Amino acid sequence: MIKFEHSIFALPFALTGALLAISDGGMSWGEVWGKLGLIVVAMVGARSAGMTFNRIVDAAIDARNPRTRERHIPAGLLSKRFAWVFLVAAVGVFVAAAWALNPLCLMLSPVALLIVMGYSLTKRFTSMSHLVLGFALGIAPAAAWIAIRGALDVRILWLTAAVTFWTAGFDIIYSCQDVDFDKTEKLFSLPKALGVGGALWVSRLLHAVMVGCLVMLWKEFALGALGAAGIAAIAGLLVYEHRLVRKDDLSRVNAAFFTVNGYVSVLFFVFWAADVALGHWG
Repeated sequence: MIKFEHSIFALPFALTGALLAISDGGMSWGEVWGKLGLIVVAMVGARSAGMTFNRIVDAAIDARNPRTRERHIPAGLLSKRFAWVFLVAAVGVFVAAAWALNPLCLMLSPVALLIVMGYSLTKRFTSMSHLVLGFALGIAPAAAWIAIRGALDVRILWLTAAVTFWTAGFDIIYSCQDVDFDKTEKLFSLPKALGVGGALWVSRLLHAVMVGCLVMLWKEFALGALGAAGIAAIAGLLVYEHRLVRKDDLSRVNAAFFTVNGYVSVLFFVFWAADVALGHWG
């Protein structure tokens, strides 16, 4: 029901936020490794809760969509009862990890759950649902910073903005596949509102803004050449992603959505982790 490998989208950005927080100093390595482990547990719990809630509330819609009717609940492979039990378990794992991290994480855990689960309802009333999904992933690096430091530093919000715009951009590309279905079901999306061509231009704009946010983040943390190279690599990958899809040819959407964006998040983490390591521990 939930593809664990899809966590690759947000997790590297969360870990980057954690590394930037760690680079501020004042922590032992024992504290660092323990907190990083809890951050991963919290990320998996939150994503599992969000995706399970999505599968439950969208089960009837998924059953009518040829692209999604083979998902586990509409296909009868899993029951809704099982999904609800799994959802409660995932929420429990997330809240427990937040409690173990620090009081502010525990206090904010209901807010995080509201965001990651609430996204699933937004396509019923707004074409901006892509940005809501983006924000659901975008809070991950800020949450990781809070997990490490116990407080929020506004500088990390540049990374929240970058992940928000990046995710919204690639979700628009992915939703182009369902534009006709959205019209039939009276669901909301930018491809439905603007047409596939117009939506793809919005996606390009959002990805350009994402790169700008990363540049601002790079400046705020005074990173070096490796960080700049990471931004350049991401910009190149995003250009390639948009070359894979056209309004009259969506046959390579999956390659653009899954493969390219997986590389974006992983390469960003590799370049920035190396830069932070060299700058602060080299």
